[in-house]
Order: sequence, then structure tokens, then C-alpha cells
Amino acid sequence: MSKRKRPEKGQPGLVDSEHAILNAIKAKKDNGIWVRDIKSVTQLADHVVTKSIKSLLTKNLIKEVVNIQYKGKKHYMAIEFKPSKEMTGGDWYVDGILDKELINVLKQLCTRFMRAQKVATLEGVHNDLKKNRVVTFEISSQQVAEILNSMVLDNDIIEVKSTGLGDYHAIPIGATCYRIASGRAARGLKVGAFASIPCGACPRISICAPVGVISPSTCVYYTKWLDIEF
Repeated sequence: MSKRKRPEKGQPGLVDSEHAILNAIKAKKDNGIWVRDIKSVTQLADHVVTKSIKSLLTKNLIKEVVNIQYKGKKHYMAIEFKPSKEMTGGDWYVDGILDKELINVLKQLCTRFMRAQKVATLEGVHNDLKKNRVVTFEISSQQVAEILNSMVLDNDIIEVKSTGLGDYHAIPIGATCYRIASGRAARGLKVGAFASIPCGACPRISICAPVGVISPSTCVYYTKWLDIEF
């Protein structure tokens, strides 16, 4: 009498090592997992992990993804998940590469709006960018703030507090606003340098570390801030 074949568990057509690796990858969902962590979790030999990953890629069950925090480390994700913004860098990145062209276009539009208005708030700039529809995604107020902070650090514009007088008459006294950094156009109550330290406005502060890919030692904006004479 022949033995009855036991039904396969999980994804059919996979050997045990592939099941173990696929489960480890799926457990990380949209955050992906580094290949060394796969080895640590599964306790499988290097050659087994390498062979199994190749097989899973061929079967279109997993995919290799770029993690902007660890660009030199291979990360994998189950095919059904979309990489999180923490991995991809969000809408400012394309395939792990900063979309400088898009950012420059947005900066130019911000500058044009400020020249026309003389002084502008974050809300005003945000509404103008949405009206121009230069991006394929729904640009958020936080993303516009990132652009403006970058322009402040590059000395393209200055961040000031409204005095409620002159060009500021339509903006509540003390409200934060922006204008082109040149001559008399820069009049207003300038925000103190310590209040505008780049770390306080940086959207990547949560992943900044002394020895990380993003760190104070490699940050051009932090270096510029250190050179400011107070």
C-alpha cells in the first residue's frame, strides 16, 4: 500500500527553505528585509539563502527593492507589497534617486509666487503649487514646507515673522511667512538662527545618526548652519 502524500503547507511548489525565507520576507510587509537579516531569522546557510532567493525572484513571489537609508544593502519584499515612504524617500525619489529636476521646478514656482506676492505664507505657496498641477501626486503641506526649508537653508528666501504692516498687512502678526532674500524685500522680523536650525525642520531627522547614511557629518545644510556668524 503506497503512502499518502502529505499536503503542502503555505505556497505550493516551494521547498522548505523557500517557505522559510518567503515567510521571513512577508513578515516585514512594506518595510522589506535585508538579506543578512533573512539569514539571521531563518538560520539557513548562505548558499541556501542565495539559491532560494533566486528561485523566489524567478517565481515572481518576491522583488528586490531600494532602501535609501541603506543603498549598499540588498533588501527584498513580497511581491504584493509596495515599499513604504521610509524606504523609498517618498515622492521626492524615483527608484531610490532624488528627483532633483522636480525639486528645482517646484523651487522656481515658489520663487515666482513670492516675487508676485512679495511675501507669502506656507498655505499660500501650497495653494499656488496645487493650482499649477506640476506634479502627478497630491502635494502635501509638509512637502511644501520641506521645499521652503531647503530654500531658506540655500539662502534663496528668508523666513520671517509678520509685522502686520505694509506687505504683511494681510498676514496675522507673528505668523511665519517667506520672502525673497534680497535688500529691502527682506524686511521683517527675521527668525533667530537657533530657531531655524536645520535639524529642527529636517524631515529625515528620525533616521539621522552619527554613522548612518544620513548624518550631521555629511549634511550640507548642517555644515552651512555651523558656518553662520551669530
